[in-house]
Amino acid sequence: MELIKKYFPNLTDDQYAKFAHLEALYKDWNLKINVVSRKDIDEIYLRHVLHSLGIAKILKFKPGTEILDVGTGGGFPGIPLAILFPETNFHLVDSIGKKIKVVNEVVEGSQLTNVKTTNSRVEEIPGTFDFIVSRAVAAMPTFVHWTKGKIAKKSNHELKNGILYLKGGDLSVELSDYPKAEIHELRDYFEEEFFNTKKVVYLPLKYKP
Repeated sequence: MELIKKYFPNLTDDQYAKFAHLEALYKDWNLKINVVSRKDIDEIYLRHVLHSLGIAKILKFKPGTEILDVGTGGGFPGIPLAILFPETNFHLVDSIGKKIKVVNEVVEGSQLTNVKTTNSRVEEIPGTFDFIVSRAVAAMPTFVHWTKGKIAKKSNHELKNGILYLKGGDLSVELSDYPKAEIHELRDYFEEEFFNTKKVVYLPLKYKP
C-alpha cells in the first residue's frame, strides 16, 4: 500500500481503503481459484496494482469514459483503474469463467459500482469504447484484430481513442506495422526495478464501422 500512496498521494480515504482491501480479497480468493501466481501474490501492489496504474500516468480518464479491459484475468488493469477513476465505466472481459468469478467477487468485495464483467471472447462484446486496455494478452497485431471495430469514433481526451497496452521487453518487431504507436517507459514514472523493462503502448485507432 505504501507504493500506492507514494505515487498517488492525493486519493480519497475511500480510494485508499479500497486499495488496502485488495490484498486480503485476492489472497482469500487465490486459495480457492489460482488467478495470481504464488510469487506475485506477496507483491500484489508492485506487480499488479501499481503496474495497472501505469496507464493512469499516461492518461487520466474523464468522467463518463467507457473502457474495455480485454483478457482481464484476475481483474488487471481494470480493477485498480476503476478504483482510481470512480466516475469512469469499466467493462472487464475474459474468456475463462473461473477468472471472471474471482473478478466478480473482488468487484463486489470492493463495492465498485462502475465495473461490469462478462465471461466471453472480446469479439462477441457489442458496442464501442473510448479506450481498450489490457496487460500483454497477445502480440499487438493479434490484439488489434480481436478488437477491430470496438473503438468509438468521437474522442474526448487529449489522446485520440485507441489502445493502452501494458507490455514488456523489446517491441520493435511487434510494432513495426504501427508507426503511430507511442511507447511510454514506466521507469520514467516508477523507480522500482520491476518497471525497468515495462511499458505502456498507446495506439490510436481509426474508427471502423
